[in-house]
Amino acid sequence: MSEFRYARTGQGTTDELPAAQFAVDVHYYLLQSPRQLPSRYFYDELGSALFEAICRLPWYRITRAESRLLAAHGSEVFRRVGSASTIVELGSGSGEKLRLLIEAGGPHRTELDVHLVDVSASALESSARMLGSLDDVGVTTHQATYEAGLAEVARQTPAGADSLVLFLGSNIGNFDPPGAEEFLRGIRANLAAGDALLLGADLVKPESDLLLAYDDPLGVTAAFNRNLLVRINQELEGDFDIDCFAHRAVWNAIDSRVEMHLVAKARQQIHIERAALDFRMERDEPIWTESSYKYQPGDVVDLLQRCGFGLLEQWIDEVDPFALTFVEAV
Repeated sequence: MSEFRYARTGQGTTDELPAAQFAVDVHYYLLQSPRQLPSRYFYDELGSALFEAICRLPWYRITRAESRLLAAHGSEVFRRVGSASTIVELGSGSGEKLRLLIEAGGPHRTELDVHLVDVSASALESSARMLGSLDDVGVTTHQATYEAGLAEVARQTPAGADSLVLFLGSNIGNFDPPGAEEFLRGIRANLAAGDALLLGADLVKPESDLLLAYDDPLGVTAAFNRNLLVRINQELEGDFDIDCFAHRAVWNAIDSRVEMHLVAKARQQIHIERAALDFRMERDEPIWTESSYKYQPGDVVDLLQRCGFGLLEQWIDEVDPFALTFVEAV
């Protein structure tokens, strides 16, 4: 059975983030042009549950594609990093994919010290439960930003111990290109030469497939998006009329990204007490809530090499184009 340990690190969380920081971010981003809300605030307890539901929808195929790759190549990952005693997953979600990878490792894996880093307390709890029955696996959770959590793990890891960092689920797509490069350079700065990174990235596919993934017929993604406004109303004493906002997903081919917006159906005056904010939204005015960048396989490799990594392998799911790229710090 695995050992469970809990550690809180970093600058806070989204479901227990100090209200003052939430308020500052909401005030700042809603005054931008166009108006925006940071996607990190999706993941309160309800938002995390809705995202897990999204991952099971037939139109959102990222999770299934990545899971197939992890099951098919997990043994090879552990054969190459067989001496890795520390695994760090940034954005643990439900823990299902990490468990799949560990189980696929078979005889090539050794006793593992697993660190889960996520801003969502409910996601960390779910992941810890998912990994709890695995033999020779110790689990520590870090309720923190990716950067703060990884830095804390790096400080705790003994000198000479090998590490494998996982950044799965195409979370890299939530960064704009400069942000993605800065983020990956930050990961590299916390690794020693020879440590490994396994990166999941969604690939460009037909526009119709992309839009179905981000605007599903059941409306689950729409509920996930509108939950941002629910959070503001509940936690910051806002007065958004949730029914007066429509979910909109568009494919921006020039920038290779799917964009999610909340669009006002009518003119309305918004007051958010704890963010000290009053503003008017016009009919059809959007709030930009998320960008999800899609890649070409070679672009993923080029990005990682610019950030100080050398390619070990890249596996691509041919059914639902998705890349799992395995690199080492050089």
